[in-house]
Amino acid sequence: MNFDLTDDQLAYQQAARTFSDKAFAPHAAAWDEGKIFPKDVIAGAGEQGFCGLYCPADAGGMGLSRLDSSIILEQLAMGCTSTTAFISIHNMATWMIAEYGSEQTVDQFCPDLI
Repeated sequence: MNFDLTDDQLAYQQAARTFSDKAFAPHAAAWDEGKIFPKDVIAGAGEQGFCGLYCPADAGGMGLSRLDSSIILEQLAMGCTSTTAFISIHNMATWMIAEYGSEQTVDQFCPDLI
């Protein structure tokens, strides 16, 4: 059985690590110590697609597998675990809306959440 990452997975991994190193890591300690919720940085993560990892593309997400998403979240957590925990939970919530919400609910909420 081959456990090597695919080229796409390696690209996701690198993109997430680069984002995390620049946007999360330099500020993580200050955010934790100051009990700061970095809304602007979370918005930046959303612009990268990290807030709709496994939501289907037709709902505005990336439509990735849980494994692909885990690779991304692992790299984000290298910069700030608590911010990544929020993003992970956010992904769970947006996926539930996309998966189980009515078409009207998906259209109303997913564009702003993803």
